[in-house]
Amino acid sequence: MVQHLNAQRTVVVVPDDVLAPLAELPGVAESLDRARSAVDSVLWDRAIRQRAAEVAAGSRLRGAWATAAIDGAEVRPDALVSGDALDGSPMGNVLAAAVALHTEIPRNVEIFGRAPLQVISRLHAVVSVDFVAADDRGRIRTDDNADDPLRLPDLPPASQAAARLNALARLLTTPTSAPALVVAAVAHAEVAVTRPFTWGSGLVARSMTRLVLAARGVDPDGLTACEAGLFAAGRTRYTTALRAYQSATPEGLAEWIILHADAVRVGADESRRIFADLA
Repeated sequence: MVQHLNAQRTVVVVPDDVLAPLAELPGVAESLDRARSAVDSVLWDRAIRQRAAEVAAGSRLRGAWATAAIDGAEVRPDALVSGDALDGSPMGNVLAAAVALHTEIPRNVEIFGRAPLQVISRLHAVVSVDFVAADDRGRIRTDDNADDPLRLPDLPPASQAAARLNALARLLTTPTSAPALVVAAVAHAEVAVTRPFTWGSGLVARSMTRLVLAARGVDPDGLTACEAGLFAAGRTRYTTALRAYQSATPEGLAEWIILHADAVRVGADESRRIFADLA
């Protein structure tokens, strides 16, 4: 991300805090405030807190459904709850992979703060079972072929994939005054557009939002179904915003961060629906 932004010469950055200026882009602060207020309202809801473990479990399941659907594996939500969707079909296998990924996320929140690459590799190893060879699980691709359900342009060559992930890891372990929502947006987008793995990069990318928000104390229990917010925004808007991020212009970066914040806000509202379903 640091190299990506500096190479484009389109964003004025503070050398020791690359992310902070992104929070000042037009329209970003307002969208961040709305998202944070929505998340905080869920966290401070006493009734939800009393059933936080159940809401978090429901959020992971709803998130797994949504992230698989974004990649084209959309099934009836009730079929996931009943288990009928996990039927060994191609879509069922993607959904099963997404469920496994979301089950793994809470176990990795603590280590993510100090060793993000280790967690990214671990999550890919989990999600890619049955999709890639054992030797490729958790490993950055070595050629210029990558599964790409969103059909994003400009796949970075394999020679750059590792460099960009390493740059992201440095970014995630460097102090910043930027809000966690900005950090989450950048981590999500960097993995999504870099497509570092031969399969499953999008699923791993969308897990970055949960990890960053949990690790940085915004949503420590994972109550927010941010993936559902992206699904509600629609695949076209999501893809368009990622392409805007790829442009590295101030307008493009703002468009992505605003869309991401809106998805988190809607994901917080989804937490309330999950809670209501428990009644």
